[in-house]
Amino acid sequence: MAEIPEHLLKRAQAAREKAESQQKTETTDSTQPQETEETKEVEEIVDLTDENAEEALSILKTALEEKILDSHIAPGRGLWIRVHVEDWRSAAKAAKETLDCTFFDWLSAIDWMPSPYGREHETEQDQIVDALEESEEKEMEWGYTGGETRFQLICRVYSISKKIGVMIKADLPDSDPRALSLIPIYAGANWHEREAREMFGVTFDEHPDLRNIYLPGDFEGHPLRKDYPLLSRRMKPWPGIVDVELLPGDEE
Repeated sequence: MAEIPEHLLKRAQAAREKAESQQKTETTDSTQPQETEETKEVEEIVDLTDENAEEALSILKTALEEKILDSHIAPGRGLWIRVHVEDWRSAAKAAKETLDCTFFDWLSAIDWMPSPYGREHETEQDQIVDALEESEEKEMEWGYTGGETRFQLICRVYSISKKIGVMIKADLPDSDPRALSLIPIYAGANWHEREAREMFGVTFDEHPDLRNIYLPGDFEGHPLRKDYPLLSRRMKPWPGIVDVELLPGDEE
């Protein structure tokens, strides 16, 4: 059974709320919300999808043994697992060989550190939130399956035959974030890894060509790190920038 699209989940929720609202207006002793054919259909899909994810997790646990540090099943959205960075490639290989996850979706890195600079462009609501949080010390939150380090790698692969998506996460060392390239398993990881190195400073060992994919070769820093100073983009011109002629009326 395929993963449930977000719009179907929203339809099911709306149908439930409508049924509950209708029930409150009826003079009946029943206290249970009425179910519609639409909600029953979506619930059946969710149940089957959960079974798929549970089966996939069992298969991966057998293949990877103690290498899975944590896991999470999200109804209708697939499976999450977290492994040591040393097991990054072997986890991807296990997903491909045991679950038939032949479709490589995407790969990226995450910097979980709260930004030391706050927001660059704040709305009135942002200022209210900041005032409430000013006295609170911000801590890192890692989302599904948790984490232990500032940087994490994450990739998503999909099994068309089993109709299940798997998210693989791995903690990266803060001082030297690096992992084995997934290119031997998924050739499509090539440009994704180049982007992660360029934007987050993650090194992929055994990658054939880790050149910049977006920025000039002599660009300094990694723009998607939380500690990258946004002000430097305005104060220090990018390499290769040219003088721009002012528009009429903009002259001093």
